[in-house]
Amino acid sequence: MTIGEPKISVAFICLGNFCRSPMAEAIFKHEVEKAGLEDRFDKIDSFGTSNYHVGETPDHRTVSICKQHGVKIDHKGKQIKARRFDEYDYIIGMDESNIRNLTKIQPKGSKAKVCLFGDWNTNDGTVKTIIEDPWYGDIQDFEYNFQQITYFSEQFLQKTL
Repeated sequence: MTIGEPKISVAFICLGNFCRSPMAEAIFKHEVEKAGLEDRFDKIDSFGTSNYHVGETPDHRTVSICKQHGVKIDHKGKQIKARRFDEYDYIIGMDESNIRNLTKIQPKGSKAKVCLFGDWNTNDGTVKTIIEDPWYGDIQDFEYNFQQITYFSEQFLQKTL
């Protein structure tokens, strides 16, 4: 890291902070560590737009898939609040509904850039841009989310740093 270069803060968002966003937080931290870029980040966290799972550990399928891939996950659900928009440089939603919910609560003039994680999709269309909610699906849906999030994490690091 160059002297004086600001550290980046990133928050990942889904509806309940139960499936996708805690997975994104865990994978992103893993990818940052793998790349030796820990000194470039101030905060990496995740939140939900709702309060459905505040204080809960992530969905057992999220935890299972992360563990299968050797990714540590340790999180308790939290709901995003307006004040967070000045604590993070990037607030990254998993789908369009998350983005709509975030833009409703984002204070005018806040520093956070609100964007879809899929905005870092640079492939040939083989990876879907939207990270669909796997809640009603099966373990394969969680595995696909894992693959998407890993890819977008790699792309974010390449394009942003």
